[in-house]
Amino acid sequence: MSLSASELEDLWESFGDLNFSDTLSNISRVDSMVCVTAFNRSALLYSMCVLYSFIFVVGLAANALVLWVNIRAQRDSSPRHETHTYIAHLAVADLCVCATLPVWVSSLAQHGHWPFNEVACKLTHLMFSVNLFSSIFFLACMSVDRYLSVKQRGEEGGARRKLIRRGVCFGVWLLALLASIPDTYFLRLVKSAHGDTMICRPEYPEESHREWMVGVQLSFILMGFVLPFPIIAMFYALLARAFSHSSSSSSSSPVEQERRMSRRVILAYIVVFLACWGPYHAGLLVDALVQLGLVPLTCGFENVLFVALHLTQCLSLLHCCFNPILYNFINKNYRYDLMKAFIFKYSTRTGLARLIETTNVSDTEYSAVAVENPPLI
Repeated sequence: MSLSASELEDLWESFGDLNFSDTLSNISRVDSMVCVTAFNRSALLYSMCVLYSFIFVVGLAANALVLWVNIRAQRDSSPRHETHTYIAHLAVADLCVCATLPVWVSSLAQHGHWPFNEVACKLTHLMFSVNLFSSIFFLACMSVDRYLSVKQRGEEGGARRKLIRRGVCFGVWLLALLASIPDTYFLRLVKSAHGDTMICRPEYPEESHREWMVGVQLSFILMGFVLPFPIIAMFYALLARAFSHSSSSSSSSPVEQERRMSRRVILAYIVVFLACWGPYHAGLLVDALVQLGLVPLTCGFENVLFVALHLTQCLSLLHCCFNPILYNFINKNYRYDLMKAFIFKYSTRTGLARLIETTNVSDTEYSAVAVENPPLI
């Protein structure tokens, strides 16, 4: 679920001389208050266009590269490639999220007008929502898988774990689809009350409009942050603790330096997820409380909340750019695979590719390494 460009422009139109926003969805509302727009709406509009365009270019290129390298690495039967599954699915999800951004930018550039039909409205939103949920869910799955890979190192059942990972991935996509259906079902292409602009937005039943809107917001907060963030934080904290307990006596040893670096990377996983998704979900929670009448709303607060929701949504989508860096580019094994894919693609006869393979650490790829070896996250 997200604030669409159409909803943004519809609110701006209603922000004119009479700012009654009770017909809008997923935004703050004032039922009986006349407010004046206290921000430069054109500046907000074009700032969002620029941010979405940046995320599209960087996220599309980075995730496409990650997906290509991981597909090539799947041909390798070594144990370190066993957990490529989550990385590949995460890259697909982020890639699809980025692929929808030009549509939203196009709508923003036309001041919220939806230039396509209603089917495109539903399909674009569904694709965006499903992959957004999937990306978050796969991050949680990876945190659990990495911890278990360390705790169960050396145990048999590699084929069984591989089958479980595939089953989990199928479950994640199915759950993301189910979580996206309610909001997508109510999407309609309607004519704006303030002009000939066609708007793609949810049209909930009139008799329970507010209940549906608040319910969708709270479900997004629950599925997108309240449940996955504690899982991510807890299992990465346990993983960092496992590295700490296995620390060597010499703090300057190469193994201990690797472990220290791994703990910092683990902290980065938690901080980046919190920084990207925390502000947006906090804004959604405040908006839901406003809808329920639990938080008083003034004109100034309405303007602040409106701007905050849209800017934090842009911030949240930056995770599509950060994920390839955190979960791939800083990983030594991924860089080896990248070199093999580009620099040494045709070097098998020279022995350079085999040299890379023998130098590479078998560390249960992307899951963290067994604690007796340098943990390359």
